[in-house]
Amino acid sequence: MRSILLRYATPSTIGLFLVSLITGVALFFHVGPSAFHGIHEWLSMVLILAFGLHLWRNWRPMLHYMKGRPLALSLVITLLASAAFFFLPAGGKGGGRPPAFGLAMQVMAQPPATVAPALGTTAEELTARLAAAGFAVTDPARPLSEIARASGKSPMALARVLIDRPR
Repeated sequence: MRSILLRYATPSTIGLFLVSLITGVALFFHVGPSAFHGIHEWLSMVLILAFGLHLWRNWRPMLHYMKGRPLALSLVITLLASAAFFFLPAGGKGGGRPPAFGLAMQVMAQPPATVAPALGTTAEELTARLAAAGFAVTDPARPLSEIARASGKSPMALARVLIDRPR
């Protein structure tokens, strides 16, 4: 078993890195199928295992890299480049997220009466649907996000009620 793991450590690392590279670039440019998001996240987790096996397989050469300046310098530059993202503006209120997240946040910042017409219903009907789903709508002028929070539920649970049509 050990020989199989060692034999496939580097090829697995290369294959998973290529998947991560392609899906990461596609996600950055917002192109490709929505499956790329799940592929990128999950197979990047598997890449951690492959990298660990690769590191184990090539431990002696890695020790050589650890003694020189190139690895130390590369790690410092990478750390500084990563840290910059904590201090630089993210490019808008959405924090660099896809536009749909920004739209959802804007919708959740509105009261039921503002959102209801866009959903093809009235404020009263929407408020009744929310109440039937366990949301405490004490003040219909409160934003949907506050209604969710005051009800002890997530905004995603409230969004589910918004998009589910009554039967």
